[in-house]
Amino acid sequence: MAAVFQAQAFTKDQCATGLKAAVNILERWQATTDQACNILRISRSTHARAKSGDASWSVSLDPDQMQRISFVLNIHAALRLIFDNPENVYGFAAMANHNEFFNGRSPLEIMAQGDMISLYESFRRIDSLRGAQW
Repeated sequence: MAAVFQAQAFTKDQCATGLKAAVNILERWQATTDQACNILRISRSTHARAKSGDASWSVSLDPDQMQRISFVLNIHAALRLIFDNPENVYGFAAMANHNEFFNGRSPLEIMAQGDMISLYESFRRIDSLRGAQW
């Protein structure tokens, strides 16, 4: 059975809050500005504004950008469930991964290709690691 998703309307403040959280996570994962911009499909200026900490700043994002933010947040949640130590929670995304899908590249390298499939498949494979714990 196929799931049907309806685009949810987000306020500018909700978009800004999600984007700030995702940018913060990507920074903690040691993503470069270019990697973060490719993953989230945002401009360098939007990235800089999200990092600035300006509480009054808001932004309009499209459903694709919000879905990308959701993937980053969910990958982070999965990593927090998989690992106990912050070094792995925040270092895993930048580590070379020799599993078949990654082929020696880091999850960040794959996600930063910028296409939704790479982001989704990275999420799917990282999220599947949670099942190995049970």
